[in-house]
Amino acid sequence: MVKSSSELHRVALELLDRRGVKLEDIAELVHYLQKPYIKELTFEMCLDHVRSVLLKREVQNTILTGIQLDILTEKGLMEQPLQDIIREDEGLYGIDEILALSIVNVYGSIGFTNYGYIDKVKPGILKKLNSHEGDEVHTFLDDIVGAIAAAAASRLAHDNPEISDIMK
Repeated sequence: MVKSSSELHRVALELLDRRGVKLEDIAELVHYLQKPYIKELTFEMCLDHVRSVLLKREVQNTILTGIQLDILTEKGLMEQPLQDIIREDEGLYGIDEILALSIVNVYGSIGFTNYGYIDKVKPGILKKLNSHEGDEVHTFLDDIVGAIAAAAASRLAHDNPEISDIMK
């Protein structure tokens, strides 16, 4: 039975929270991405855009799928060689980034540059998720969180089209 969008939203938020990701962590990434371009940017504005991105069903589905793959890997339930590839977050795997791009696509091409940048720099919560410390696997989660931040930053940029003139 297909869940309602509100139920998927609730479950996605719970999963993020259970995996140690707060909406405020993602909003900090959005702030990091957009502060150089929007003078009056507030943390609350960033948080509002994160909340809006998380209302999208395709975003919820990506969260559910990616976190489930991370959890199955933690439990050793993936078949080899995929088990080791995901557990080690092998650099040439790339499927984690492909899944995240489904979120980035929601708000246009600016999302690609935001995502590429934040995925490379890994500030804030992304550094923690990508540390590979402990038994938790975050191969998909770190990219999903980065993609949510990139999408929220893109949504914010679309709401402030005057910044494109400044960037030229």
